[in-house]
Amino acid sequence: MGVPDQLADRMSMAEQHEYLRSRFSRRTMMRGGAVTLGAVVGGAFVPGATARAAVPTRSTAPSAQKVDGRLVAPFGRHLAYGNDARTEMTVSWQVPVAVDKPFIRIGAHPWDLSHRIGAEIRTLYTPAGVGASADHTQYYVHAKLAGLKPGRTYYYGVGHAGFDPAEPHLLGTLGTFTTAPAHKAPFTFTAFGDQGVSYHGLANDALILGQNPAFHLHAGDIAYADPSGAGKTADTGFDARTWDQFLAQTESVAKSVPWMVSYGNHDMEAWYSPNGYGGEEARFTLPDNGPDKKNLPGVYSFVHGNTAVISLDPNDVSFEIPANLGISGGTQTTWFEGQLKKYRAAKDIDFIVVFFHHCAYCTSTAHASEGGVRQEWVPLFEKYQVDLVINGHNHQYERTDVIKGDKVTKKLPIGGTAYPETEGVVYVTAGAAGRSLYAFTAPDSYEGHEHEVDAVASFVNTKDGKVNETVAWSRVRYLNYSFLRVDVTPAPRGHYTTLKVQGIAETGDRIDHFTVARRAK
Repeated sequence: MGVPDQLADRMSMAEQHEYLRSRFSRRTMMRGGAVTLGAVVGGAFVPGATARAAVPTRSTAPSAQKVDGRLVAPFGRHLAYGNDARTEMTVSWQVPVAVDKPFIRIGAHPWDLSHRIGAEIRTLYTPAGVGASADHTQYYVHAKLAGLKPGRTYYYGVGHAGFDPAEPHLLGTLGTFTTAPAHKAPFTFTAFGDQGVSYHGLANDALILGQNPAFHLHAGDIAYADPSGAGKTADTGFDARTWDQFLAQTESVAKSVPWMVSYGNHDMEAWYSPNGYGGEEARFTLPDNGPDKKNLPGVYSFVHGNTAVISLDPNDVSFEIPANLGISGGTQTTWFEGQLKKYRAAKDIDFIVVFFHHCAYCTSTAHASEGGVRQEWVPLFEKYQVDLVINGHNHQYERTDVIKGDKVTKKLPIGGTAYPETEGVVYVTAGAAGRSLYAFTAPDSYEGHEHEVDAVASFVNTKDGKVNETVAWSRVRYLNYSFLRVDVTPAPRGHYTTLKVQGIAETGDRIDHFTVARRAK
């Protein structure tokens, strides 16, 4: 039982939380069970805070009963940089049942692993009555590593009592990761949004692995366990087990490539906490250098070589899907400008890449452009000459010309070069990672199949609703599954350093390419 539909449509996530808290007493919650997030340390369940937007049910609390650890294998491994990508890495994974004494071993060689380093289990209990799933308890394990050496490749194995990856018959379960370099060096990264669980998502993962990226950016709408995506307890079809499938699917890449996520509207799972991110906090350990870890756990930054990357949470500024609108009270934008100012002044950073879910500029017939992003952040992109903005939300590939002040400052044909120091910002929607595709009002136009049009009918979501607009900045459109590849090449001071950006289709064909160039510091 959640918030009635007629109320939920008019209430923010925080207001739903207050409604549920006032309606259901603590006694009712204890009798009926609730969505809970806790930690398991050494196999003993240590309860965390009961989720404040939990839905009462007659189900029982999660069982802490364990099975023989020899019969349980970890799965769903995924990496994330810490605050310092040169020296910190978090390895996360999942186990299907409760286990004792989880740990990680690391080393420079697979035959020379360290002693056991203890890990933390975060349990996530979802009772029957929440969405489509029956009682389900998920066990996510995290090991935060620090003091690593820059630019070094490490072998690692994860285990628990009864399952030791250092045993000869389990060496095949080892993974690797590589820390960011201490100095400027060439590297590649990849990006997309809106993956979910599908053949297309799996195919994109396989292609991404072949690019040998230093890290991957996932611009929101990660697993689609909540297919409705309104961020309310009235959302239908939620199934927490979808995350089990997603992490198993993604492991082929994420076990060796830091999988840096940003949160979209389908990641606001309202049953776990007022902001909807309680489930994500169980599953991911991201850099915690953002402005508000409690309300905005997906807002952070990191540096790799000469490039600073910033993840934002557009749910905070979204007029289209307002469940979390204004949740930061303006602190996110203030923090964001501080990061831009810091990175633009840093002598060893040339490029700033920003990624988040909702699109600043897109002509999709589904969501098109988000007016809240244009209002809050686009002026900052332009003021601090952001080099590349990557979005998801709309399930297609679209790339703009160079934009400043909502106008085209320079047409950017396929193969062209943009100079953000003087011209403006390029925006890429890379939301075709695996979910069903959307549509354009204009014909596709991509490498080898160019069909240029100077005016495209679209709309922007504003606080007063959809406002139609006719735009001239839609340069490349591709309606099929794809992802983004970016090659970063440093240069000596005063020479042009470059981001070479390519759109890659699920077929492996290149659908777009352009260059962003600026003088190296």
